[in-house]
Amino acid sequence: MAATFALACVVGAAVAAHCAVSEAKQEHGPLAPAVESGDGVVAHLVITGSPSKIPAPGQSARDRWTVDAHLIDATYSGARVRGEADVVVVGDDRWQNVRAGDRVRTTGSLKEVRTGQPEAGLLSAASAPVAVGADFDVHGVAGDLRKHFVEATAWLPPDAAGLLPGMVTGDTSALPESLGVDMKTTGMTHLTAVSGANCSLVLGGFVLLARYFRLSRPLSAAGGCLGLFAFVVLVGPDPSVLRAAVMGCVGVTALAGGLRGRALTFLCVASSVLLFVDPSLAGNVGFLLSVLATLGIVLLGSRICSWFPPQVPRWLATAVAVPLAAQLLCGPVIAALQPQFTPYALVANVTAGPLVAPVTILGTIAVPLAAFVPWVAAAPLAIAGYCAGAIAALARFFAGLPGAALPWAEGPAGVVAMAVFSVVTVLSAWMMLHPTTLQGSVIALHSEIVTLLEAMASRRGREAKPPTCGHSSGRCVLIHRPIVSWARGAQRMDAATATGLQQRGPIKPWSAMTRLVHWMIRVRTRGRYGGNSSSGERGTRRSRSG
Repeated sequence: MAATFALACVVGAAVAAHCAVSEAKQEHGPLAPAVESGDGVVAHLVITGSPSKIPAPGQSARDRWTVDAHLIDATYSGARVRGEADVVVVGDDRWQNVRAGDRVRTTGSLKEVRTGQPEAGLLSAASAPVAVGADFDVHGVAGDLRKHFVEATAWLPPDAAGLLPGMVTGDTSALPESLGVDMKTTGMTHLTAVSGANCSLVLGGFVLLARYFRLSRPLSAAGGCLGLFAFVVLVGPDPSVLRAAVMGCVGVTALAGGLRGRALTFLCVASSVLLFVDPSLAGNVGFLLSVLATLGIVLLGSRICSWFPPQVPRWLATAVAVPLAAQLLCGPVIAALQPQFTPYALVANVTAGPLVAPVTILGTIAVPLAAFVPWVAAAPLAIAGYCAGAIAALARFFAGLPGAALPWAEGPAGVVAMAVFSVVTVLSAWMMLHPTTLQGSVIALHSEIVTLLEAMASRRGREAKPPTCGHSSGRCVLIHRPIVSWARGAQRMDAATATGLQQRGPIKPWSAMTRLVHWMIRVRTRGRYGGNSSSGERGTRRSRSG
């Protein structure tokens, strides 16, 4: 516990120091005067990322593109400034063809970035990029492979052609807007981009391939890590991809060295390493959701899976337990970002789960083939495209059902409500899958209450005389007797019911509830009439004699 607290303090200090340094660069960096004045600048940049489409503001019909770049020099207010600074360039569709490594000149105005972003400013480009040179950048090669893959999927149906590149390479430029809305409505947004599941499949595929050629464990682990590194370069350093990649490499390295570590340990190590290297990830929503989803799977996945009865196949129990565990921990964060409740999210993700592996594996194989031998890539693209089209059809089906997106409270109230709902969901799932244990727990609780009531009645009988009402009937003398009689009768029924449960074995949930209700009615009836016939007769005789 002390080590965990110390590590949390160190990571928190690193994040705070990084935020302070980033804020100092933004306030006192080479571009700070230009950002503050808002004057036009002539910027000489090196493109460091791949362009991505963003929604056009207002009613504008022209697409907007954003790309990361590094500043070489800038001229504003008659002065030329050099310095190290990263910027985000936002421009029109003339910026969609730039690639990583290009050196360009452009004009525009600098604006402040949102709080928490590490960049020095946002450059709103007013002109097209003018190429002045190019340097080799592996990210540029990866961008070309993604473009070839998008072009190779153009012959597929629109939904499959838009979803397949997103699931394989993270390129959602061809994703139909209506399909993106339906995926968000059904809680399947994580499938429109590369996630940790893709990294797990790719890493496992490379390790199995190495073992097929009878390589040793260290060489297999090294081959898996290299293949995973190439995959991360291909899809881009997304926070969820980085988390999964580092966690996978740590796990494979530990297994290659003969260490049988735990998944929770690998998750903690991967998260700590990434936060030390880039503390700005602490404010990234994608990184937070990725860590929470993995934490839910690690902590709750196997437990929920073990709750299912032996008659349920293991693969089906796992298919239900994994998405449920991930959604339970991610639910409060998603409610803060998107205040709505998606009742079909679990069913939709369980149904689409078996289709994710063929899309990821076959699509990843088709990426290099589509760039060099397109005719060979037709077969894996056809199968992967069919599976991607099926996922899109499921999203549209569940999004079209009544109540697919229900309103939810906003702000802290919505987050707390979703957290409470997650806890209630876990308890409800446990009670549904453990009817016998639930009934036994209810009986044990009832026995404790009965024992407490009997003790209270006995103490009352010893300390004070029974109250009288002044009538000759003597009815008030019997006030405490039904409690004692009912308690003793209920205890005998508890023992008999427990013995019957042991003899009958597992029972069905609806049968357990029916028997529990009938048992409570019988106990209540017996308690109302004094617990048994003899006590009732004794009470009647005493009232008559009085």
